[in-house]
Amino acid sequence: MLQPINVSLESLNLITLAPMLIAIAGGLVILVLDLINEKLHKSLYVMLTILILVVDFGATLGLNVNERGFFDVMLIDGISIISQLMIIVGSIIFIPLALTSKRFHEYSYPEFFALFLFMIAGFQFMVASDNLILIFVGLETASLSLYTLIALHNRANSYEAAVKYFTMGALAAAFFAMGSAVVYALTGSVELYKVAEVMATRLNETGLMIAIFGSAVLLLVAFSFKLSLFPFHTWAPDVYEGASAPLAGYMSVVPKIAAFVVSIRIFGMYIDLGVEWVRVTILVLAVLTMTLANIMALVQEDVKRMLAYSSISHAGFIMAALALDTTEGTTSIFLYYALFMFTNLGAFAMLWISRHKNRRFDKRYDHPYEKFAGFIHIMPVGAVIMGLFMLSLAGVPPFSVFWGKIYVMQAAVNSGYIWLAIVMGLNSAIAAYYYLKLIVYMFLMDPVKDVDTIYYNLSKPLMAVIGMATLATVGAIFYIQPLISYLYYMISASGY
Repeated sequence: MLQPINVSLESLNLITLAPMLIAIAGGLVILVLDLINEKLHKSLYVMLTILILVVDFGATLGLNVNERGFFDVMLIDGISIISQLMIIVGSIIFIPLALTSKRFHEYSYPEFFALFLFMIAGFQFMVASDNLILIFVGLETASLSLYTLIALHNRANSYEAAVKYFTMGALAAAFFAMGSAVVYALTGSVELYKVAEVMATRLNETGLMIAIFGSAVLLLVAFSFKLSLFPFHTWAPDVYEGASAPLAGYMSVVPKIAAFVVSIRIFGMYIDLGVEWVRVTILVLAVLTMTLANIMALVQEDVKRMLAYSSISHAGFIMAALALDTTEGTTSIFLYYALFMFTNLGAFAMLWISRHKNRRFDKRYDHPYEKFAGFIHIMPVGAVIMGLFMLSLAGVPPFSVFWGKIYVMQAAVNSGYIWLAIVMGLNSAIAAYYYLKLIVYMFLMDPVKDVDTIYYNLSKPLMAVIGMATLATVGAIFYIQPLISYLYYMISASGY
């Protein structure tokens, strides 16, 4: 006869689930409100979403470091807390853009905000667990919500983007499931800390070593899709082009933070076990990604596609830091994305200032370089702000992303990878060309003749978001050292 298992609520430590439950409950509340009254104004949903995110932020901030909960599948360590805070902050910056204009109809649907909150809960589950099954559930929850958010833009290339993203996401999920299955077959566990213990005792078995490397390759392919690493990056520019500009900026940052956290946990485990081929493979992928994405960005005729390839290149830059597997390298990942988040969201949001339903400048693209010609004469402040974002992304001191790049390169040098720091420096020099190309168009070229026909979106929410991004980009220099100290303390306290 089976004996009942007694589980106390105290042992479950349900507080570790609080941030995710807040986001899920918030999404359900929005859906229920819509069922009760369909005529509520979208500004109510925006304010409600921001309120839920602020409460979520407070709940995350109140978590204790290095705790487990809910049958030990939840892991609240320094990386978990930092990444959840970054995901929430990025979301709080993005969501006020829903108030910018009546032209963007997807924001009038309550379902948009509910899906957005479910997506955030999925990302939070991904970063707050070392259980492969829960990571998979979080990954799919977030991905399925994001596919729908892209399609809600309701343009032909939006549907195309959503289908492409869905297809690539399904492939990534398949590889992740296969990799996890191999790990379970080898170790009898899906908990990464238990997997590491079992693998450590069996590394001398030749046949098993091949199987361990095979599992690592399957998982690496899965996250190469999610992080848009070469050669699995081809979906990203098309998806970014099909999504609305701010959502493309959001996709270039927040989902990648979650994917990087899971990658740190999984591939850091392999590298710690001494599987050097995993480190070598990651370094090769990182160098190829940052170099080839930069070369592709050089020949783009559309600013949004250029920023898409730029985001791919930045992901490669950060992937190299992951291969270092040091506390300094891991700290540099979070520092980089904390700074990159504001600048890149601001740059994509700036594309929304000038928008027109019909493609007047190019039959193929929405944001060709010609549209920004002479921008300094049309909107001087906007041109200066966009110029600041471009200089920051190029790594020009003293703007924010420069400090992220220099810290990543420092971590590479301190780990003995001087050649990697040189490759990073050369790639930053290549990237400077295509960022400066936009600045040349904005400041040195004459405006196009039919510029008066362009619709300019100068709503206060959009200006506020761009203002916050500008302030963070310029003001980061004064808070770099405290930010590095905080990140280093949280990550080292978690044993990374």
